Amino acid sequence: MRGLTGIAFGPATDYGPDGIAAHAELVATTLRRLATLSAASPADTLAASHLRERLESASARQAIGEPFRELQAQFGIVNRIHDSVDLLPRDTDDDWRNIIARLTAIPLMLASWQCGLEIGAQRRLLAARRQAIGAAEQAERYCGIHDNLARSYGDGPLAAELAGAVAAAHAGYAEVARYLRTEYAPRASEVDAVGAERYAVAARESLGADIDLVEAYQWGWAELERVETELTAEADRVRAGASVEEAIAVLNDTQYVSGVEAYQSWLQERHDRAIDQLNGTHFDIAEPLRTVAVTIAHGSTAGSPYYTQPSEDLSRPGRTWWPLGNRDRFAIWHELSTVFHEGVPGHHLQHGAVAMAGDRISRFAKTTTISGYGEGWALYAERLADELDWFTEPGTRLGMLARSAFRAARVVIDIGVHLDLPLPDGSRWNYETARAVLRDRGRTQPHRVEPEVVRYFGWPAQAISYKLGERAWLDARAEARRRPGFDLRRWHTAALDRGPIGLDGLRDVLRGIEFL
Repeated sequence: MRGLTGIAFGPATDYGPDGIAAHAELVATTLRRLATLSAASPADTLAASHLRERLESASARQAIGEPFRELQAQFGIVNRIHDSVDLLPRDTDDDWRNIIARLTAIPLMLASWQCGLEIGAQRRLLAARRQAIGAAEQAERYCGIHDNLARSYGDGPLAAELAGAVAAAHAGYAEVARYLRTEYAPRASEVDAVGAERYAVAARESLGADIDLVEAYQWGWAELERVETELTAEADRVRAGASVEEAIAVLNDTQYVSGVEAYQSWLQERHDRAIDQLNGTHFDIAEPLRTVAVTIAHGSTAGSPYYTQPSEDLSRPGRTWWPLGNRDRFAIWHELSTVFHEGVPGHHLQHGAVAMAGDRISRFAKTTTISGYGEGWALYAERLADELDWFTEPGTRLGMLARSAFRAARVVIDIGVHLDLPLPDGSRWNYETARAVLRDRGRTQPHRVEPEVVRYFGWPAQAISYKLGERAWLDARAEARRRPGFDLRRWHTAALDRGPIGLDGLRDVLRGIEFL
């Protein structure tokens, strides 16, 4: 339950020992209370099942001390705190007062997190040194990042207070960076792998399922080989007789846009086109969801684009965020599948359905998803786009297949590293081997290799949720297709309307969709 380690009080979240203890008690109390309740409707049954599964996953995580070593580069607490400011509305004086309160709370939140890490270190519950250094670098980059926010406000009546809050936030980033680099990192673990026990708990958290990890590892290698066969055939369509590497070189030289403005414009047009093509055909897209805001993620260290969902009242639209990676030339042939993954029909429709559901979905389900469900759906969205023959522009289908190879490579890297499983040639995983497999077999763009591998090492089992989630969605759809009266549009609508479901229960829940 990422983001639920601590307890929120007003504009701040306590990530320290008091917050960790309060959250553990809340989880335990809620599970006890849940056991005494009876569901009054199928919706209640689904809500209770989701709540129970998520809380049991959180309890297992607490039992092995994970909140006291909650340290990961890129998508960890430092990033979540930063993003929580960027996502706040900025329309009224009250909105700006909320921003000031949140900025002012940043040093307190980071200090509480530091306190929790310190207790973890004393208990020998230590994160990896690589993650400590990566998070320190991220915090250092955030020093000064809110200056643009202050400039956007101008010289209004709250300008001085806002400037003070911005300075306090930057000082908080600087202090936690100092602590991570000079105090925590020297004591941190030199071993990146978390081992079988911690990985099994992490896999349950990411998938909402207990799976055979060795089978999944072997399936990942088989899936990678299948995709590579398709890649070879697709490269020949780019240029007769070309290898995959030669085809990629051709596309990099011909299928690109130059400049951030042109890149953003291309992305927005493709998002808008996908909505127009799908609405009323394979999906019913509510009017408030017919906009996705493409946002350039200046200063982001993320290796890949990502999505942030709309606000509950839909006043803030869903956004896709696109890191630049020090580029001014963008290989659009490689990006189209990500448009469908992050936008429509991917994460935007998935989260949008929850936002539109009203009381049909519990508030807990609205705020607590499962990576295997969500990322699996987003990969299913890419597969659906291929089935709809949307990859017609030169090289875009090769780009989609390259992304599929990337996701299959993630499965073998993530499980292989953390469980110390052998590669097919009998060799063992290390940092450089993971980089090489992601680069060469995963067909990953050079600027993404480093941050991606660091992410897998610091966020165990999250990377496997994409391909294993896609497998679960495809299996559920294949079963539904065999039923009389199957209708894809109705299946899509009903599936998303049910909200997040752990992979253990996904197929059973989707069996309840009626077609006749």
